[in-house]
Amino acid sequence: MSPLSARETYQCLRDAAMGTHTLQRLDLRCPPGHVVVDIEGWQLTLDFSGEQLHHCQHCRCPDGRQGSLDTWQRYGTDPVSLLSTWELAQLEKLLRQHP
Repeated sequence: MSPLSARETYQCLRDAAMGTHTLQRLDLRCPPGHVVVDIEGWQLTLDFSGEQLHHCQHCRCPDGRQGSLDTWQRYGTDPVSLLSTWELAQLEKLLRQHP
């Protein structure tokens, strides 16, 4: 099974920003500054501190494939860096609305 690409994970984040998929913050224990969200069955661990989304730490899609910051950075990108300024602002707004 191939790992999730940064592009696939970006598309999931983009869909949440556009409002075509629902973002739900999960009440899971994670390190300070991180939040776990579910977007239509995709589970993402995001670095969200100071009310700013910095990067996606980890992602698991419904079919079981996974991707992580370590893997994506080898190829020089992170799903959050692919977001437009507007998409990033929308996601940050959604994350602040769901404490």
